[in-house]
Amino acid sequence: MKIGVLDLQGGVFEHIDHLKKLNVEVLRIKKPSQLKEISGLILPGGESTTIGKILRKMNLLDPIKEEILKGMPVWGTCAGMILLADKIQDEEDAYLKVMNIKVKRNSYGSQLDSFETYSKINNISSKKIPLIFIRAPQVIEIGDKVKVLCKLDDKIVAVKENNMLATSFHPELSDDLEFHKYFLSMCRVK
Repeated sequence: MKIGVLDLQGGVFEHIDHLKKLNVEVLRIKKPSQLKEISGLILPGGESTTIGKILRKMNLLDPIKEEILKGMPVWGTCAGMILLADKIQDEEDAYLKVMNIKVKRNSYGSQLDSFETYSKINNISSKKIPLIFIRAPQVIEIGDKVKVLCKLDDKIVAVKENNMLATSFHPELSDDLEFHKYFLSMCRVK
């Protein structure tokens, strides 16, 4: 199995490190043709506006969307969640528009408001795992088929819909591998 990590900006290497710890082959995705070589794709955290502009400039937006709609497993962390969302609060347009969620940018404040907490998330881990929030979005609306995996203070911070997984927080910034294992299990089902 080979997993792709979108390599345009953001937390690329942290995801790669976690995948390598799980003995998974990784491909840094920079062009559309590489999408045919992978079993799943991670959209890392970073600056969603910047990543969105680069996706359009490099003609990656539509090919990624097409592969997701065909069933390729995808996981968006933080900015990646924003890229997947069908709607973004107070914005007329969104990016990939594949996940039936509406997100609110920077729901947890600025960089200075970053924090770490722990939560037990059913289906992901039997123990509490670290959740690291950095200028994190939150899901403010979900469609009928979207499953809420985690809430924090009544805010939705992890969701799954079919072949798509999205987290407001950054599992790749902790030493915990449980979310990466969960995503790999989604990729094996494909």
